Amino acid sequence: QVQLVESGGGLVQAGGSLRLSCAASGRTFSMYYVGWFRQAPGKEREFVAAIRRWIIANTYYTASVKGRFTISRDNAKNTVYLQMNNLKPEDTAVYYCASTADSSDYSGLSSYNYWGQGTQVTVSS
Repeated sequence: QVQLVESGGGLVQAGGSLRLSCAASGRTFSMYYVGWFRQAPGKEREFVAAIRRWIIANTYYTASVKGRFTISRDNAKNTVYLQMNNLKPEDTAVYYCASTADSSDYSGLSSYNYWGQGTQVTVSS
């Protein structure tokens, strides 16, 4: 079992920044990818970013956040971060972190088997 707890969400004006944190506990050695997903009201949950947990920290982003969001990790703290800059109203959503032991798919919801409870990010115009 892996437990994930997100923090850092809040209300920010357009153009502002937030940093989300995802603290992991439990069988963290089984985590191959840690990903961030988001779900806006009335929309499906979507992939935002992912990072490989061990060795080389390969990172992946959905097109709409490239250049604005940065995912990073601190393995000593078992924590993954999502730095979000130049936020836009369309970034408003509940943000979830998730982990998977599946090395073949970093962006598919179905490949992730552990999820946090989510943290709300609201960007005002």
